[in-house]
Amino acid sequence: MEFLKGEIENIPLPDNSVDVVISNCVISLSTDKDRVLQEVFRVLKPRGRFAVSDVVTRGEIAPEIRKSVLLWVGCVAGALDEAEYRSKLASAGFEHIEIEPTRIYRAEDAREFLSGHNIDVDALAPQVEGKFMSAFVRAVKPSAEVPCHSPHL
Repeated sequence: MEFLKGEIENIPLPDNSVDVVISNCVISLSTDKDRVLQEVFRVLKPRGRFAVSDVVTRGEIAPEIRKSVLLWVGCVAGALDEAEYRSKLASAGFEHIEIEPTRIYRAEDAREFLSGHNIDVDALAPQVEGKFMSAFVRAVKPSAEVPCHSPHL
């Protein structure tokens, strides 16, 4: 086994060299998610799999929540909306995109995490209730296309 040090926006591996990319709450922390997905696509072999666990959102999220440093630490503020996640994966070239919620968070889930940080969870509740979820995000890099050349007679 070999360990490489690098950044997810610049993966230190050659093109088409990886069978599967996995991560747990890493992509939501990147400020350049398009670049991350392009890099993952680049290093995956044809038919390679993208299989991550990440925080994903549903619906409008207030800007003050997105700006909270504390929520960035919890992988929440940088989370992509599920439709945007699908769109970014498709734009990078992926197909067979699936987002499977594993847990939908309620305001009560945030109470313990946010307690002691001068955040009024009750005031925040309507803005976050059911809008954040942990999810498995899966996609596949398509097979390499072989150009079809017809002989000229």
